[in-house]
Amino acid sequence: MAAIRAAKLHKAIVFAALAYGVAGGFAFAPALAENVPLPTPAPQQKSAPAPAAVGATPAASPAAASDTQQKPPGFFPFSLPFGKDSNSGSGAASQQATAFDAKQRALLDKVSAYLTSVQTMVGNFVQIGPDGSRTEGSFYIQKPGKVRFTYNPPSPIDIIADGSSVVVRDRKLATQDLYPLSQTPLKYLLADKIDLLRDTNVVSVTTDDTFTTVVIEQKQVMIGTSRLMMMFDAKDLSLKQWTVTDPQGFDTTVAVYNLDTTKKPDPNLFVINYARDAGSISNQ
Repeated sequence: MAAIRAAKLHKAIVFAALAYGVAGGFAFAPALAENVPLPTPAPQQKSAPAPAAVGATPAASPAAASDTQQKPPGFFPFSLPFGKDSNSGSGAASQQATAFDAKQRALLDKVSAYLTSVQTMVGNFVQIGPDGSRTEGSFYIQKPGKVRFTYNPPSPIDIIADGSSVVVRDRKLATQDLYPLSQTPLKYLLADKIDLLRDTNVVSVTTDDTFTTVVIEQKQVMIGTSRLMMMFDAKDLSLKQWTVTDPQGFDTTVAVYNLDTTKKPDPNLFVINYARDAGSISNQ
């Protein structure tokens, strides 16, 4: 019982601090081979995250490594809450259209076209939590709205979205917590069609020889500002990573690699068993 209470308390802290994943004392050869940036975690950062140097992998403390093995990975690859944007409205798209020059708007159109074109995706991920904890696993996407993140042992976590809800499942404790998909930044990656200028509040779009970076911001009156930074390969616009900064300034980064957009995942991967003890469902 003590273990279950501790795990639930940990999850409560996670979801209270989350906003949309990697530090360790060893090299991650596949990711580095594909030039996936592994940023230094910034627990106290209050401003928008900036692209980090490729391969920056700070050493994790023994305590952090121990915590990763004893409980679910600190902070998951999405955020709660991330619901209705107080910036949204009929004039939001027109304001954004004038905020960027023609080259930036064209770039956003290309990124939107890429995100829309990808209907299925499977691959691997590496996640860095705000505390520098490093976790790895596999993910599967089937649009619209379906995704599964399966964390490698010793983490007992699976994250599943079935098109309307997201569940965080603890395999070890046989428990799960259920939330609306609309409250997570995953909704942007899982949308069947997306127009970034029209459907989101883009605050920054930049490109260099390596990455094209788009930053989306959401402001909520009672909660604060959350940011989602997505980074794409500058040449083919393939997704490389995303970083979520929650209203408290904590960053969670997910770097993805070994991407396959032709393979169709097994539909059973996205099935949520609602009959389980699903915890409380937030509808805010």
